Amino acid sequence: MNRRKSLIVALLCTASGSVMAQSVEDGLKDLYYGKNLSAKQTFEKVIAAKPTDDKAYYYMGMAQLAMEDVAGATATFQKGLQAVPTSALLQAGMGRIDLIKGDAGAAKTKFDAASAATQGRDGDVARAIADANSEIKGGDRGYALTVMEKLLNNEGRKKKEAYTATPADYIELGDAYRYLGGENGGKAINSYEKALELDANNAEAVMKEGLVNYNARLKAEAVTDWTKATNMDPKYAPAFYELFNFYITPKKDQLSWDKAAEYLEKYMGVADPADKTKNEYLSASIAFFKKDYDNAIAKGKAALPGANELYQNKLTLLIGDAFLQKGDSLSAKQVMDDYAAKVGPNKLDSNDFRLLSSIYLKLRSSDTALQNQYTEKALSYTEKFANAVSSKDPETFSQIAEQLKTARKYEKAGDWYSKANELKLANKEQLQALDYFNVGINYFYGGASAKPVDTVLINKADAAFQKVIEAKPDLNTGYYWRGQSNFQKDLQAQAGTAKPYFDKYLEISEADPNKNKAQMINAYTYEVLYYYFKEDKANLKTYADKLIAIDPNNITVKQVMENTAAREKQATAKPAAKPAGQNKK
Repeated sequence: MNRRKSLIVALLCTASGSVMAQSVEDGLKDLYYGKNLSAKQTFEKVIAAKPTDDKAYYYMGMAQLAMEDVAGATATFQKGLQAVPTSALLQAGMGRIDLIKGDAGAAKTKFDAASAATQGRDGDVARAIADANSEIKGGDRGYALTVMEKLLNNEGRKKKEAYTATPADYIELGDAYRYLGGENGGKAINSYEKALELDANNAEAVMKEGLVNYNARLKAEAVTDWTKATNMDPKYAPAFYELFNFYITPKKDQLSWDKAAEYLEKYMGVADPADKTKNEYLSASIAFFKKDYDNAIAKGKAALPGANELYQNKLTLLIGDAFLQKGDSLSAKQVMDDYAAKVGPNKLDSNDFRLLSSIYLKLRSSDTALQNQYTEKALSYTEKFANAVSSKDPETFSQIAEQLKTARKYEKAGDWYSKANELKLANKEQLQALDYFNVGINYFYGGASAKPVDTVLINKADAAFQKVIEAKPDLNTGYYWRGQSNFQKDLQAQAGTAKPYFDKYLEISEADPNKNKAQMINAYTYEVLYYYFKEDKANLKTYADKLIAIDPNNITVKQVMENTAAREKQATAKPAAKPAGQNKK
């Protein structure tokens, strides 16, 4: 090879190397787009080329945490500290691990040391500290805000010492406000808007504005923001994932499996191609949301052999749920029982317990003893779900109550509906008539089904139904169930404690007897019994006629009228004539 050709080859190799060499910025771009495995692989290459790049170690650990690999992230941070012992950024990373493990004290020590080492003026370090304290349970969210405010405060600094803020800084500041909640929502939006002033196409900022709106229960606005983010940057996978999560959330104004499948498909179109197992799981999930359960089961089973522990759990839940949704509860039971036995009770989480509870509630057997076992297991798993759930929100508590109601554990269902209402009040939500009704009806069934009647539960029900009346005074429901509650305490209808409520119920309901027939029969029955024992013949006839008009073969009316006739006959019968001379002495 002549010298000229050698030079050309050398230049080509140099150019190729500069094109192929990957940087921290490349990995950060992958992280931004939610391509966590690709990001991890990029940072591994950066570290191989430069073993003392602490940013590569830190952000590789963050990619691993995004994939729920805490052990892997810990090892990466530790390896980085061995290579760069003075790294404040990796010190902050280890503080995050302490928070994940529940050691807030150790975490705070590391965060303070990292902040002091950089005088609070390093953007990566400040964001690392703030992000950990905002996102991780046990973190100090006020501290997160303080750290970001200190970073961005240039007051009193010379121009050359001033910190130049980035979009990432304002997004982190917005996150700090968002996690503080309450009146800080507006400040969070303002911070995200500042990020957009610096980068008008920053889809992350718009997506997080959607999170603020969702937290404020402005759901339509949240969907608009997430959709806007996908339009701004059609490759921004996290926004598609937020839309998917919105539509799989089991709330009446959100749940839509068709929409969930639509956005999951769009997410997969831009998801990380390197993450084979995740993509196989998502493909099975799309089949599930399209109600193609056989295909979901087949795809899930095919992906299981190559899955790690995390996806073993996700795939097993999907397969078990697919069997349950297609009506094969016995196969669902087999899948989840095998999984529970394999991993052991300590590895089961709230999602496992919820599915197991749903499965056992669906099981039916003609064998009474076996059916009782199913019911008891369902209850046991429901209680474990209640204890394991980390999301303390009214919807979750209501779901727990629904499970308990299905298992006919009415008192506990009433307790959980009460807890849901307490959370709503704490969130400054106005309770609706239905919120009180759910409490009352479960306490009522719990009290009425007890032998003898549990008057403590009946009184709780009565109090809840009074709240229904106060919330909706023109609705007949509260009056009817107050009547029923008091009927349980006056089964012979002699004290008349239920009468005022049945009177009001009938006043509202008699305009539409066809709609209210079943309940009107019960109310009229009480009125008939009440006037029978009062020996009020006129009112007895009035209510007996009303009852017969909607229930011609009513047995109670027949018996009461026969008893009334017999009573009248006995009262009007003349004394028998006495034999002559009987009174003589």
